[in-house]
Amino acid sequence: MRTGPSWICSISAAVLSAIVGSALPQAFAGELSDSGPVAAHAPRADVSEAIYIIQGATLKASVEDANRVHATGVRRLEIIHAVAARLTASQAQQLSSRPGVRLFKDRTLSTSSLTSWFTSLLSPVTQPVYSTTGTIAAPVVTTLTPVLTPTTQAIAPVTYPVLTAATPIASPLVTPLLSPLTTSLSSNQSLQDGTGVGSSSLLYTTSYPMLVGADTLHQGGITGRGVTIAVLDSGLWQDPSQNFGPRLLASIDVVNGGTGRVTGDPYGHGTHVTSIAAGGAQDVSLSYSGIAPQANLVVVRAFDGQGGGRYSDVIAGLNWIVANKTRYNIRVLNLSFGAQPQSYYWDDPVNQAVMAAWRAGIVVVAASGNEGPNAMTIDVPGNVPYVITTGALTDNYTPYNGTDDRLASFSSTGPTFEGFVKPEVVAPGGHIAASMPSNSYLANIDPGSMSPGEQMFTMSGTSMAAAVTTGVVALMIQSDPTLTPDTIKCRLLSSARPAVTSKGTLAYSVFQQGAGLINAVSAVHSGATGCANVGLNISADLAGTQHFGGPANEDANGNFYIMNMSGSTWGSAASSDGYTWNQGYTWAQGYTWAQGYTWAQGYTWAKGYTWAKGYTWAQGYTWAKGYTWAKDQPWWTTSSSSAPATTPAPIVPWVPNE
Repeated sequence: MRTGPSWICSISAAVLSAIVGSALPQAFAGELSDSGPVAAHAPRADVSEAIYIIQGATLKASVEDANRVHATGVRRLEIIHAVAARLTASQAQQLSSRPGVRLFKDRTLSTSSLTSWFTSLLSPVTQPVYSTTGTIAAPVVTTLTPVLTPTTQAIAPVTYPVLTAATPIASPLVTPLLSPLTTSLSSNQSLQDGTGVGSSSLLYTTSYPMLVGADTLHQGGITGRGVTIAVLDSGLWQDPSQNFGPRLLASIDVVNGGTGRVTGDPYGHGTHVTSIAAGGAQDVSLSYSGIAPQANLVVVRAFDGQGGGRYSDVIAGLNWIVANKTRYNIRVLNLSFGAQPQSYYWDDPVNQAVMAAWRAGIVVVAASGNEGPNAMTIDVPGNVPYVITTGALTDNYTPYNGTDDRLASFSSTGPTFEGFVKPEVVAPGGHIAASMPSNSYLANIDPGSMSPGEQMFTMSGTSMAAAVTTGVVALMIQSDPTLTPDTIKCRLLSSARPAVTSKGTLAYSVFQQGAGLINAVSAVHSGATGCANVGLNISADLAGTQHFGGPANEDANGNFYIMNMSGSTWGSAASSDGYTWNQGYTWAQGYTWAQGYTWAQGYTWAKGYTWAKGYTWAQGYTWAKGYTWAKDQPWWTTSSSSAPATTPAPIVPWVPNE
């Protein structure tokens, strides 16, 4: 998946110059509060300053801590009772020594970019480079700084872990692969599987609504009408064919402290994701291109024109979404981005904000990541146990032949570091065609993936799979607006279809496919309850009084399994279904996604257990043995150097279309 030759088509000198010489993010300034924007721009920061997230017991305490050291560019992040601000090394040191203050160096993210590949070819690698979530091509080489040990803080009854310094591991150089041009077909067209479209269809025809059953619901009037989807990404280009205009209720651009409305999508990723979830274009047979074609939209731009973003911007965007939930009836939130974990899920500031959104009644759908097929590759915020984390499958370019469908090899795999099974479900994420402005960054980098005559772009990734799942959630909510996030997650799991072999056994472990491929029709008509987030307490998790682990473990031979968590056999393997997995799998094989599969032990793997309950792994196995914390830029610190956090850190890599 990460090897093999390929070629980049010719790119103009102007485009290449823009790629290599793209500007760093602008100076951080401004803030958001529940009552709207406050204080405009801070003075230009000194080069020795870096952005930090300052977290105290309350928002007021955090503001006072920032003011105490005369921090600049203070920005309120009410959702996690914190502020973001610029600090010098001396100021950071002062705050790190104060009891009750937690200090996080602002971490940078991106959705997708090829900047890194071109930069690595033209000059020595001296800084972290862009990587991706939406996918066309691959690869990155990264230079890393050793991860510093975070300060240990005790919060009854849990003591935060001390992560030891690790030797940095640079990502291997992988030759990028450009996506082949793929135009999906409608179930109403007569072309056979495996054939292409010889000329532009101009029909905005897609197959993913059919693959999850959304097209059947559309015919019955379930289209997402009245439900608002929030998309936090790189913006939105309003493709006239998608009819976004009357359905776009609000937007805000929070990049670098901004508070204005979204005026476009120079990068393109946000448009692609939004049109998958809620595209309203119709083909000649009046079939919709998107999953929830009449859902309302709220768009939050937190990633810039090259796909770069910051934790502080993402948290500010989440803050705005939760604050405006009631005003715009925001019921579901799509997060098609990620970063490699560098702490337990409950310590990560973005994860804290995501948990707050879930607690507020918003269903959060996250991409699992594009770093599969290896185990323990689930990204932040997909590693949050409460949210719906989505992996990707591919129809193998034959949408009407279900027997050769397979899990996409790039789809990130669980379990999480804390032992939770992720992803919970999978959805179509291979060679997904959706709207993209032809003048966007991505379209210019890979013009071959633009459909001739249409502003449609083909990408693969768990970003796309998450958007499909987001649309299905909107359909469920239209059908029954009383559903809670936990019940929606339960019904998605209970109605999903796992991949099975010809003998009726699971083709993939629960650590790879979760409950299986989502089924919109079955999910809408499901009556299941109480089968998701069992044993978890999100309020206690956010308060820091309890944290939770999942039932997964790894034995001394490298096999992952689900533990029996009750009685005298606590910690032993619950061996049934796909509960034991050694990572061995032939990725070229296709399988059928079975209806009506009965799990032998129900959803025992969808539960959580109190972390503070003397959580000891079976046979004294050291879980961290198989997990590298040094894969990314250090960001959780109270004493690191004051080098500005202005360069993008790698997240999920580009992958070729499958």
